[in-house]
Amino acid sequence: MRAPAIEQSGGPNWNVLLGRRDGMTANFDGANNLPAPTDDLGLLRQKFSDFNLDDTDFVALQGAHTIGRAQCRLFHDRLYNFSGSMQPDQTMDLAYLSELRKSCPASDSESTALSNLDPPTPDAFDNSYYGNILRSRGLLQSDQGMLSAPGGAAAATAPIVGRFAASQADFFQSFATAMIKMGNIAPLTGSMGEVRRNCRVVNWG
Repeated sequence: MRAPAIEQSGGPNWNVLLGRRDGMTANFDGANNLPAPTDDLGLLRQKFSDFNLDDTDFVALQGAHTIGRAQCRLFHDRLYNFSGSMQPDQTMDLAYLSELRKSCPASDSESTALSNLDPPTPDAFDNSYYGNILRSRGLLQSDQGMLSAPGGAAAATAPIVGRFAASQADFFQSFATAMIKMGNIAPLTGSMGEVRRNCRVVNWG
């Protein structure tokens, strides 16, 4: 089985392993521990490392942001009050900052207005996302932090960002590898979970 949505958007293809079971209940604690757009780089790297995903996997999987949009409320603080400083994030390109402020006003910190995660090619799966970061145009803190986190925190991730920006083939190969590794995290075995008849709901009876 392939990953057609990514492939049809111009991205890589890989063989998706079959047989993984779905859970029977939601995992609230697990959901709360998902990577967040406001997490600092150290915390993000730790969350991925906890599942045996290394820095290359982490930076590659972040590349999924080459497609999609984010609500203003998720990056509002970067535009106006980053880390409680009453100033914008100093790592952000000034022209990009001005552009984002037009659709994300200071008066509405909970705005759900959408901005493209990868403005140059928002609907194509490519390595443009990493070029944005090199130009200080990463939309989310979790994006730009891979290059610009303070205090040398990005020493391990910045070279990978540069490598993927320079080589789409390298990004694609690393992304496919990371997706396979992620699909193998904590599979349900024995009597745990189920193979669903309808992927949207648990089986009944």
